[in-house]
Amino acid sequence: MMTLALALRNLERNRRRSLMTLAAIIVGAVAILLFGGYTRNIRYGLQMGFVRSSGHLQIQHKDYFLYGSGNPAAYGIADYQHVMEVVRRDPVLAPMLTVVTPTLQLGGIAGNFDAGVSRTVLATGSDVEGQNALRQWNDLGFEGTLRPLALTDTATNAAVVGEGVARVLQLCGALGVPRCAPPDGAADTTQPTAKPGRADSGGALPADLAALSAIEATASPPHSDARIELLAATARGAPNVASLSVVKVESEGVKELDDIYVAMHLAQAQRLIYGGDPPQVTAIILQLHHTSQIPAARARLQQLLATTLKNDPLEVQDYETLNPYYGQTIGFFAAIFGFISILIGVIVLFTVGNTMSMAVVERTPEIGTLRAIGLRRSGIRRMFMVEGMMLGLVGSVLGIITALILAFLINHGGITWTPPGRVDAVPLTVRVWGELAPMIGVVVALTLVTIVSSWIPSRRGARTNIVSALRHA
Repeated sequence: MMTLALALRNLERNRRRSLMTLAAIIVGAVAILLFGGYTRNIRYGLQMGFVRSSGHLQIQHKDYFLYGSGNPAAYGIADYQHVMEVVRRDPVLAPMLTVVTPTLQLGGIAGNFDAGVSRTVLATGSDVEGQNALRQWNDLGFEGTLRPLALTDTATNAAVVGEGVARVLQLCGALGVPRCAPPDGAADTTQPTAKPGRADSGGALPADLAALSAIEATASPPHSDARIELLAATARGAPNVASLSVVKVESEGVKELDDIYVAMHLAQAQRLIYGGDPPQVTAIILQLHHTSQIPAARARLQQLLATTLKNDPLEVQDYETLNPYYGQTIGFFAAIFGFISILIGVIVLFTVGNTMSMAVVERTPEIGTLRAIGLRRSGIRRMFMVEGMMLGLVGSVLGIITALILAFLINHGGITWTPPGRVDAVPLTVRVWGELAPMIGVVVALTLVTIVSSWIPSRRGARTNIVSALRHA
C-alpha cells in the first residue's frame, strides 16, 4: 500500500508529464479498438454474405470441389431428396439447421437469337423458396435484410443475368442496363431490340447453336422483350437448349462473375441437363443457427456419410473452403491490424519509458532519501513499475470509454461504404460495444507494455548510489 501511495503521489505531482503519457496510451487504445472493430465488421459482413448465399456447409459429390465444377453430369447427387430427408430428420442436426436447400451449377453457352451473339456462362439453378430462406439469416446482428430473390414469383423459364452477360448479348435496351455503349462497328445496343443478324465484337452464333435456338424459339413463344437461349450438354452428352425470359439484370460486384452469371429455377436447370432422366443437384446447402456450430454439424455429417449415407460418394465443405476470398480478405486485414497494434505498442513503450527515465533523473534526491531510510532496491523498482502499471490501466480504461463514444458517433453518423464483394452501399459500423474480449485484451496488452517500459528506468534508479543521490538535494 505504501508503494501504491507513493506511485499515485508521484503521478499527481508531475501532472503534465502524466497527462501527456496518458494521452499517448488513450490514443493507442482508441486506434486499436476502432480499427479492430472495423476489421471485425468486415469479417462479420463477409461471413454473413457468404452464409446467406451458400450456407455454412454444403454436401457435394466426392471430388466435385476439385474437379467437377460446372460438370453436373459426372458429379451430381443422384438421390438428393433422400439425403436431404436424412439430414432434416437427424436428431442431432435438426436443432442446428435453419435451411436445407439444393442447388445445381452448370456451364453452357448463352445466346441472343435475334442479335446473333453468344458467350459462355456459368448458370445456377436454385430453389427460390430455399434461397429466400437463406437470406433471412442474421445471427450477427446487422440491420436490415436482403430483398427476396429476383426469381421470386416468376415463371419457370425466368432467368436473371449479370450486367456483363446482358451487355455482350445486347439486352441493354430491353433491360435498362447502364453504361452500355455499343461496341465499334456494332448495332446500337441501347435500343430495345437489335436487328437480326447483326453481331457485336463477340462474333456470330455457331450454325448448330443457331439452329437449336431457332427450334426452341419456335416451340416456346417469348414472354418478354429480353430472351436468351442457354445451350448445355445433357447427362448423355447430347446438346440441349432452353429458352429463358430474362426478368432482371444484377451486378455481382466482381466483373469476372458479372460476365458469366446466369440464375434460373432449379426445375428448369434440371430439365436442361437431365431431360427426362431422374433429376440431380450438385450441392445441398445447409445453413445453421450459429456459425460456431460448424464443427459439431460437420462431425455429425461425417458420421452420417459413413453410416446411413455410405452408399453415396459424398463429402462436406464449409463456406470458408468454398469461398477462398473470405480467408484472403480476413488475412489481409488481420495483417494490417497486427502491424498497427505493434506500431502503437512501440510508441507507448518509448513514451512511457521516456517518462520514467525523466522521472528517475528528477527524483534522484528522493530515491537517495528512500534508500537512506531503508527502502530496498526492489522497492524502488517496484515503485516505478507500479507507476507505469497505473498509467497503463487508467489510460487503457479511458481509451475504451473514448472508443465507445467515437464508435457510437460513427455508427449513427449516416456514413456508408461498399464492403468487399458487395455492390450496394451499407452503413459504416465499428463493432466495439459488446466485444468484451478485445477490450480486455487492450487493457492487458497496454498495461504489460507500460510495466515493461518502466522496468529499465526503474533498474537504473534502483542502482543509484545513496551518497551520490543525496548530493543532488
